[in-house]
Amino acid sequence: MESAGKRVSSPCYGVWLIALGAAMWGLDAVFIVSLQRHMTSTQIVFLEHLLLTLFAVPVLLWKRHELKRLDIGDWGAVLFIGWGGSALASILFAVGLQYGNANVVLVLQKLQPLFAVLLAAWLLKERIRQGYWWLLAAAMVGAYLLTFGFGSLTGIDTHGRLVGALCALGAAALWGGSTAMGKRLVGKVSFSTVTALRFAVALPFLFCIVEAEHPSWTSLGHALTLWPVLANLLFQTLFPSLFSLLIYYRGLDDVKASHATIAELAFPATGLLLNWLVLGQTINVGQWIGFAIVWLAVFQLTRLPKDHSSQSFGESVKTSA
Repeated sequence: MESAGKRVSSPCYGVWLIALGAAMWGLDAVFIVSLQRHMTSTQIVFLEHLLLTLFAVPVLLWKRHELKRLDIGDWGAVLFIGWGGSALASILFAVGLQYGNANVVLVLQKLQPLFAVLLAAWLLKERIRQGYWWLLAAAMVGAYLLTFGFGSLTGIDTHGRLVGALCALGAAALWGGSTAMGKRLVGKVSFSTVTALRFAVALPFLFCIVEAEHPSWTSLGHALTLWPVLANLLFQTLFPSLFSLLIYYRGLDDVKASHATIAELAFPATGLLLNWLVLGQTINVGQWIGFAIVWLAVFQLTRLPKDHSSQSFGESVKTSA
């Protein structure tokens, strides 16, 4: 069997591609909050995926031969990524922003690496180097500082905090699991096929969820006639969703899932900068330090010596082929 696609030039290059894709996810919060004035969180995610099928269907028709490489376990990974990582996690994150405190949502989302590392070790048999754990700990400290600075949780408004916290925790678990599942798939099919499968599989599931809410399609249609709403939705679909995931899965092909999840911390770093530049929220010294720690962790990750005693999942598949 031929390899699924041309591999990236090096793990270092792959880590930076993942960080770039994750940084684009940081655009989500500003645009989601704006769209929530006109439609529900579930409707936002459904409409995004409806537009994304314009990309997914042609890709899947073009590369349908790649689907023959997937076994039952791989299709289980596709369902997890589509239903969990693309549909439910996106809804939970949006609901968390709507009902909870944004700081609580962000800090609990930082638990995502723990889920990704555990699943990568369990499902993909990735051997974690000792230096990684120190790097992970430093990145988590930086992520906390990004959210709270040198303060604590005691001064945060508790309105909606429980709902927001539970939604954020669920999203973190699903996104962390999707990192490991995505790593399994990019070893067999191209990164564009993985992205297309993610969107296509999620759409029917999202439609069922929207229908269960008994939405007013007339009101939704009226909202879409407003140019600012439509432009917002199109931008949200193209950049934080489509382009970011294409870049992300391109980088994931040559990077361990446990390493990828640290690079994904570029997501909250971008969110912090947008809050400062767009929403006018100030950044204190502790948050600037956290920002620096997160990006230094990503940089140091690219310098870790490669573990030649074990192969990543993608490497083992291609070698055995």
